[in-house]
Amino acid sequence: MLKLLRRFTPEQWLMALISTVLVATQVWLDLRLPDYMTEITELLQIPGSTTADIWRAGGKMLLCALGSLAASIVVGFLAARVAAGFSQKLRFSIFDRVLSFSMGEINGFSTSSLITRSTNDVTQVQMLIALGLQIIIKAPIMAVWAIFKIAGKGTEWTMATGLMILFMLAVIITISALVMPRFKRIQSLTDALNRVTRENLTGLRVVRAYNAEDFQLRKFEAVNSDLTGTYLFTTRMMAAIMPCMVIVMNGLTLSVYWIGASLINAAGLAEKVVLFSNMVVFSQYAMQVVIAFMMLTMIFIMLPRVTVSAKRINEVLDTESAVRDGPGALPGAGVPTGEEVLDTEGAVRDGPDALSGAGAPTGEVEFRGVSFKYPGAEDYVIRNVSFRANKGETVAFIGSTGSGKSTIINLIPRFYDATEGQVLIDGVDVREYTQKQLRDKLGYIPQRAVLFTGTVASNVAYGDNGRGDKSEEAVEKAVAIAQGAEFVLQMPEAYGSPIAQGGTNVSGGQKQRLCIARAVCREPEIFIFDDSFSALDFKTDKGLRAALKKELSGITSIIVAQRIGTIRDADRIVVLENGEVVGIGTHGELMDGCGVYREIALSQLSEEELANG
Repeated sequence: MLKLLRRFTPEQWLMALISTVLVATQVWLDLRLPDYMTEITELLQIPGSTTADIWRAGGKMLLCALGSLAASIVVGFLAARVAAGFSQKLRFSIFDRVLSFSMGEINGFSTSSLITRSTNDVTQVQMLIALGLQIIIKAPIMAVWAIFKIAGKGTEWTMATGLMILFMLAVIITISALVMPRFKRIQSLTDALNRVTRENLTGLRVVRAYNAEDFQLRKFEAVNSDLTGTYLFTTRMMAAIMPCMVIVMNGLTLSVYWIGASLINAAGLAEKVVLFSNMVVFSQYAMQVVIAFMMLTMIFIMLPRVTVSAKRINEVLDTESAVRDGPGALPGAGVPTGEEVLDTEGAVRDGPDALSGAGAPTGEVEFRGVSFKYPGAEDYVIRNVSFRANKGETVAFIGSTGSGKSTIINLIPRFYDATEGQVLIDGVDVREYTQKQLRDKLGYIPQRAVLFTGTVASNVAYGDNGRGDKSEEAVEKAVAIAQGAEFVLQMPEAYGSPIAQGGTNVSGGQKQRLCIARAVCREPEIFIFDDSFSALDFKTDKGLRAALKKELSGITSIIVAQRIGTIRDADRIVVLENGEVVGIGTHGELMDGCGVYREIALSQLSEEELANG
């Protein structure tokens, strides 16, 4: 928690300091009340005291009470402002850090856990800060000040107060030791509950299609029961603290008056007034001590869970992304002068002059001996992959499931970094670019279509490619190229029609076309299609590829596909098997010289269909 508090801004520290001063003022005013009560008690017993004297002392008590109230209101305002402002900044920091994560870090935390940390855990910290500025500061000041006030008032009363305080501390320490492990478990159980709920909502159609409602209910009931049981245990244990506090308060009051009665009864007439006055004052100050410990008890109730929440938040904030910005490639920079690279036929040629930038490529993609394995894994997913896609060319990947096609695609925008070898864009290692600089070059269409809450137009013009807001004409042209104009114009508000979260109000093929339109609208140098044609029918697939070839002929395309018909016209096809390249060439060349490709082709089309195109 202390580590999180270092993130306070100077303004928040200033408000916290003001709160501390006001709390100290409030405590001083509260502890002045017993002094005036003593004065009134003495006035009532001293002959010749006037009503005006009593009213004067009572007026001072009233002013102290009003001053304490005013200080309390200001402290509450400042505490709420500091807590709300800090939690806002904390949520932003978590969100910003998660945006910088590579897929490896995100998978390490899990989506449901990151959501819980950004919401539930931050709320716990916010509540502690809001109460802490009022209670954590006030309680020790009040307790210490009150103890100094009662020091010397009576040894017997002091001993009774000390015993009660020791009893309270023993109760608090014992209960905290019992509930701390359970509070740690509550957070993981909350993650599990969010995960099951999220899975159920996102997969609702599948659940209903397989009549799996009862199975999902049992799964939810299991995690819900675990969470409820843990909550009940911790709540019951914490609930035991308050009765103990009441026992201490009443027991201390009874002890003070019982001891006082014994002392007064045994004292002489002259000492009775002094003892009675001391007893009244001591009982008031003793109550202040008990109240201070009761306030601390509220913090002890919250602290174990907040400690766990703070640790989980720090885990996110302290995690550095494995993918970091490079120094940034200079405009027009390519492969250093004199460096040899492979051209499309595999011959050796010199790279372009990086210093002059003359004839620098735009849209070239090259893999040089790239191997990759996921973080923590022992086996490589891809091994020694090398290929080149020149400007304006279409390079396609095909292979069996798990052969590494999508992994290769994910290395280009640096969702992961290559374990070995180099991935180059325009002759520059992708690790040399800043991430924004690199991704400005790319139009990425994921395997699973993703749409955001908004409209058709806002989804197509999504993001920033350094060109500002897209015009309506650019959006309409992109949708037309993606073969989506027909269904968009049939929607109630055309391009202004709303898109639900996740695009649940459009079909799978429509979602995919809007995602392709989003990439087209970005006007990239390189298109990356990660099996993006699988949701399209053959007619739409053919029309889309024809439109892309006609309208965007100068743009490089990297395609992952399962259908031979989608990639047979590619300039180069890379065939993968178990993470290794087993063939590179055109469709005709691979049919003659690559058994794996021929086997895949014949599993989809007959010899006659392949021969006739």
